[in-house]
Amino acid sequence: MLHHLMVGTWTPPGAIFTFEFNDEELTLKLIKRTAIPENEPISWMTFDHAKKNIYGAAMKKWSSFAVESPTEIIHQASHPMEHEPQASSPDTNTRAIFVLAAKQPPFSVYGNPFYDHAGFGNVFSVNQEGALEKCVQNYEYSPKTGIHGMIFDPTETYLYSADLRGNKVWTHKKDAQGQLTLVHCVGAPDPGDHPRWVALYQNYLYVLMEAGNRLAVYVIDEQTHIPVFTHITYPLIPPGIPNSKTMYRSDVVFLSHSKKYLFATSRANAHNLTGYIAAFKLGLAGNIERQICLNPTPTSGGHSNAVSPCDWSDEWLALTDDQHGWIEIYRWKDEFLARVAHCDVKEPGFGMNAIWYD
Repeated sequence: MLHHLMVGTWTPPGAIFTFEFNDEELTLKLIKRTAIPENEPISWMTFDHAKKNIYGAAMKKWSSFAVESPTEIIHQASHPMEHEPQASSPDTNTRAIFVLAAKQPPFSVYGNPFYDHAGFGNVFSVNQEGALEKCVQNYEYSPKTGIHGMIFDPTETYLYSADLRGNKVWTHKKDAQGQLTLVHCVGAPDPGDHPRWVALYQNYLYVLMEAGNRLAVYVIDEQTHIPVFTHITYPLIPPGIPNSKTMYRSDVVFLSHSKKYLFATSRANAHNLTGYIAAFKLGLAGNIERQICLNPTPTSGGHSNAVSPCDWSDEWLALTDDQHGWIEIYRWKDEFLARVAHCDVKEPGFGMNAIWYD
């Protein structure tokens, strides 16, 4: 059977790359390079609830694209970051870094700026076709905030944000219009942890620490909906590495389709070292039963090393790299990871996250 994936780039010129994976012949090939606004490369992209639109974190802007087919991707809209005047200025390093699409009405889209002038999140409404329409809220974090990953609870009532720069985990409540109010924020367990990414299943929140290079397990309090640290952590790089907080930086964490497994990755800060991919077995309650593996990845991963499980089976995962520029497919079978397909793309900044279309 044929499956399609899309990937963006970290640097200009902007483009969306479509790949075709054959799960019988185990082949992977680039079938379309879609040019998008040149100065709007997408460092993180996501589908809407129906896979009819792609939303992108696009340097100084938030962008949206209609997806007519895997090879027909049409630019709809681009909106600048306007939460602070300096954020959209070409003279600042502020950039759009992460975007999350609601799966329930009103299907709002939530964006996170990063680096300087990133103390707010941006909430966008969408039109009937799903295109970004207008910014309806700039909700406040703190001046030192740098949110890099967010996740909703299953009811999409509560939003959890990993604050890398502020070293916190934030909780917001969403109202019927898709807007957010602050509930609480908690500091990371260690001053050097730097939470970067979050995943959630049942009552467990898994917080990936970029500098701490570990996965911290939290339990969501059923009354307050605030995450409480369990004092349980798992390593995302091997133990005993010197200067681990400067030589490595952990990246993303995602659930498998069945939610029986959890995958997380780390990156190295030197091109002569490898990153790592970890797999965990989850219990029915969402607790981590055991860490299955901590395997080296082919390269450091560069800015990426982002793992993307497919959304219809536990069998297939994509891994992207921007050290050399490639995408690979892994098979997860009998709790072993096998690299089964590879495709090089030698374009500037290629290899941000992959999203599975079908």
